[in-house]
Amino acid sequence: MAIACLALPGLEVLTNRPGSPALPGGALAAQAPAPIAPRPNPREWSSGGRLIPEQRAYDVTYYDLAFRVDPADSTLQGDATIHARVVAPLRWIVVDLDSAFTVDRVTDRDGAALPFEHRRLRLWIRPAAPLAQGQTFAVRIRYGGQPRVAARPPWIGGFQWARTPNGDPWIATTTVNEGADLFWPVKDHPSDKADSVRIRITVPRGLVAASNGRPLGVDRNDDGTATWNWLVSTPISNYNVALNIGPYREVTRRYPSVAGDTIPVTYWVLPENVAQGEKLADEILDHLRFYENLLGPYPFRADKYGVVETPHLGMEHQTIIAYGNRYQANRYGFDELHQHELAHEWFGNLITARDWSDYWLHEGFGTYMQPLYVERTRGPEAYREMILTQWKATRNRRPVAEPGPLTAGEVYFNPPDFLAGDGDIYGKGSVVLHTLRFLVGDSLFFPILRRWLYPTPAAERVTDGSHVRLVSTDDFVAHASRMARRDLRWFFEVYVRQPELPRLEVTRSGGTLRLRWKAPKGLPFPMPIEVEIDGVTRRIPMPGGAATVRVAPQSRVAVDPGEWVFRVR
Repeated sequence: MAIACLALPGLEVLTNRPGSPALPGGALAAQAPAPIAPRPNPREWSSGGRLIPEQRAYDVTYYDLAFRVDPADSTLQGDATIHARVVAPLRWIVVDLDSAFTVDRVTDRDGAALPFEHRRLRLWIRPAAPLAQGQTFAVRIRYGGQPRVAARPPWIGGFQWARTPNGDPWIATTTVNEGADLFWPVKDHPSDKADSVRIRITVPRGLVAASNGRPLGVDRNDDGTATWNWLVSTPISNYNVALNIGPYREVTRRYPSVAGDTIPVTYWVLPENVAQGEKLADEILDHLRFYENLLGPYPFRADKYGVVETPHLGMEHQTIIAYGNRYQANRYGFDELHQHELAHEWFGNLITARDWSDYWLHEGFGTYMQPLYVERTRGPEAYREMILTQWKATRNRRPVAEPGPLTAGEVYFNPPDFLAGDGDIYGKGSVVLHTLRFLVGDSLFFPILRRWLYPTPAAERVTDGSHVRLVSTDDFVAHASRMARRDLRWFFEVYVRQPELPRLEVTRSGGTLRLRWKAPKGLPFPMPIEVEIDGVTRRIPMPGGAATVRVAPQSRVAVDPGEWVFRVR
């Protein structure tokens, strides 16, 4: 997810009125109704949590989505078909869909009407007969209305009905916290990724609709609209499906992947910013090279790598990264927003936490990629400076990986005075990886990262989606322990399963330096530490959490001079 939020100047919000009917099938309307309010409580109205039995009972395989978007009256007409297989007997098919919409009709795969009830945020559909384990089903849902307006995207999501500086419609969706049901019917849980998704977006001619996956062409309709067709050929998280509509121009590149493929790279940019977009496209290629060399091939080579200019700061929408950073370089000379969101194509989209409770696997790993990039481009001192900035910002009030199941709101909106939770799944997660790197050494740490994403070299050649998988913190602990050939559970119990940091007690008496770890809750913590004595650095093992070092009384001593071990400072 975006590292922070930023309001863009010069944007005019298009208004809409409550209670507007769904769009008719003809030409797009030209009314100006008022906005549907955001959902009131993002902690309650959010994605994930504990699945109800009716939703645990099926696994989505394919979504076929068609949207008709009218920027004149801020309305959306949708037509969604859900294909799934049954994993436990069920009498009701239950999907999530925001109450802002009116459902017009639900049919089965043969076109027969099915009874349904739209109960607040869920659509309950009664199949013609109970469904048994092993069966498959398809339901088609036609609906429409005015989607909720995003109050503070991407954190408080929905639709943005904005205008470009030239006055053209500029529309974007963000749904990471509230869920994709903000604009389409979906099983809204991170544990269920469809194998593929088809997306069709109908908009007035003159506008471009950029979305996920590979382009399948544009249909010019007789009513003055155009339909933009896309196919996501690999598994995708629901919140990654995104609509981006505006008078875009395309800045294109061809990128030679380390896997031997040539990847189409496209940046959809506002006409006003084409010159800046050309420069960003060159930086995009450099970011891709960094990640491919470090982590393995870009995972979605079969479709594309896309970036699109948006009226919000950014999001990691798979193959269509949202970018609204206004072409700003950070103090280290690179566009940190794009570099961070690109990290999520590996940490988040290639491997996906099956529950929100483990989203540090996305955000912490994605955040650590910025210090690593700085280390490559500016050297070790700049790397250390960035890590220490993250270190000092940690709050250490909640575990980085809390027991689940959790909703997105419980992860990102706690405490309520800070919109993105306490931020520790980002910065603290990054510093934990910094310390893990010290513990196991570079020769193991970087293979641990790469093989976490691609378990074998053969997996790096896969493009059909079979390399995409769901993971948990326990999976990573087991993976790291296996590659390090030692049990690392103690490390993660201290750093991610509870919130407090360990404290290093250092005493010096005469020629003796005593070191002792004081870990929270009395947990074992056999973390080695570096000690510099008269300019010479030694790594001191502490198998029982304590060590004694002989030093001359007059020696100059510094403990952990490189600040590698995350602790109370």
